[in-house]
Amino acid sequence: MRRDIQPNERAFSTKEAAEEVGIATPTVRKYGQILERNGYEFLKDGDRRIFVQSDIGVLIALRDTDKPLDDTAKDIVNQQKERLKGSTETEIALSDPYENLPQDPNQLKEILMFLVNEVAATREINAQLTNDLSQLKTHVSRLQQDHHVISSNIANSAQKTITKIEKLSEQQNTHYETLLQQEKEKSEFLQIEIQNLRDEQSKEWISQNEFNKRLEEAIQKQKPKEKWRGLLSIFRK
Repeated sequence: MRRDIQPNERAFSTKEAAEEVGIATPTVRKYGQILERNGYEFLKDGDRRIFVQSDIGVLIALRDTDKPLDDTAKDIVNQQKERLKGSTETEIALSDPYENLPQDPNQLKEILMFLVNEVAATREINAQLTNDLSQLKTHVSRLQQDHHVISSNIANSAQKTITKIEKLSEQQNTHYETLLQQEKEKSEFLQIEIQNLRDEQSKEWISQNEFNKRLEEAIQKQKPKEKWRGLLSIFRK
């Protein structure tokens, strides 16, 4: 049993001890297990550890040690055993809640009326808090619904925009392909026309060459006086 606890000494829960030392609550439990494994004694309420100021110092020592935790825990346990040798067993002092009550019935009545009023006020506050909580839940539910509606609208708008873009892109591609086909047809038509012109020109050149040959042959066959007549006869044909 712990015999080094002072009267009216403050007790800490595991959470409060963690806040006091500046470590996490699971770390406090871990330190407690290491200390108990090496023989350290905690004040307990059932299986729950109750920490006092000296225990806070022990947790700080484990937090700041550079040695293995078990070695430090053994040193702390030895120190605790030395300290408990000369200590007398005491308990955390709890004040009697009834020792300071007045004996005058009128004063007791006033206290009771005060307590009744406080309880009524507390109930009213609780009712108001319950109502506020209900309204808050309703408001949160509405916000969630509005968020869902807004998200759905955004998704629908985005889908519509994507559909429009895809449609415009398809129309643009179709228009481009149509223009490309038209240009291709125009190019083919121009090539045909150019080829026709070349063929006509070639025919004209051939015809002109044949004419020139006939003219030259006619001139060579005719006598000098008859050359002009023959020449004229060629043009008359």
